[in-house]
Amino acid sequence: MDETPWKEWVGRSEVAFDVVAEAPARGLAATLNRSGDISTEPGAPIPGLFLWLYFLKFAPMSEVGPDGHPKRGGFLPPVELPRRMWAGSRCQFHAPVRIGDRVEKRSTIEKIAVKSGKAGEMVFVSVRHETRAEGRLAMEEGQDIVYMGIPEQFRYPDPIAAPPGDWREAVAIDPVLLFRFSALTYNGHRIHYDRRYAMEVEKYPGLVVHGPLQAVLLFDAACRHAPDRIPARFDFRGVRPLFDFDAATVSGRQRDDGGIDVFTATGEGAVCMQATMHWAAP
Repeated sequence: MDETPWKEWVGRSEVAFDVVAEAPARGLAATLNRSGDISTEPGAPIPGLFLWLYFLKFAPMSEVGPDGHPKRGGFLPPVELPRRMWAGSRCQFHAPVRIGDRVEKRSTIEKIAVKSGKAGEMVFVSVRHETRAEGRLAMEEGQDIVYMGIPEQFRYPDPIAAPPGDWREAVAIDPVLLFRFSALTYNGHRIHYDRRYAMEVEKYPGLVVHGPLQAVLLFDAACRHAPDRIPARFDFRGVRPLFDFDAATVSGRQRDDGGIDVFTATGEGAVCMQATMHWAAP
């Protein structure tokens, strides 16, 4: 596959505006069972990844593809490979974002690369997001989106064993959780709520747990285990799908540099998403 047709998309930018409303933040706090711990009153700071609840794109139904995503083209290149996923991100937090803030996000396509692996040809699109709250830089994110083909039969990647951790928690994964997160992020991708589509069309063995949902669970767990620290950087990468039937866990271990490594894993101990949190200086 040649990446030349998409060269003109590199450098493209778009700007979006929003207001950090109370309802989305309250909805995610409830979905995480954190309603009593995360304030959503006017002026209260929101956890960094809660910014994913804003700047949502409301595509008309006439512009939605068969997978539930908006049709290809527009800001992102029209890659024809049918499966697309959020592979990972690198997030930096510079200033708090508060309920009621007016926010602005500038997104720029930085790189498009074609790679080949066990899953066949893949196209990686790297997007940089800069978010400002009331004019001040609040968050920077380097996001990786991957496009790939759909195999005739699903095969798990080679497992990566979860390392020993300082703590481990069970996470209750079910279709209701996946539906609620899809609704909060306006994510119409059918692999998260339409079991027949997920299994018969995209060949998964069950409903797929969102990558960003796993990232939010890891971010939240890291913050709960270090309640006096302020996040400065959070990087995550998916290495294996997590499904609604998995006995999921979240675990963490302290790093020598003062940060914390956190993981989602299956009940058998196979890592699904790995992430690292670095804290701001005291």
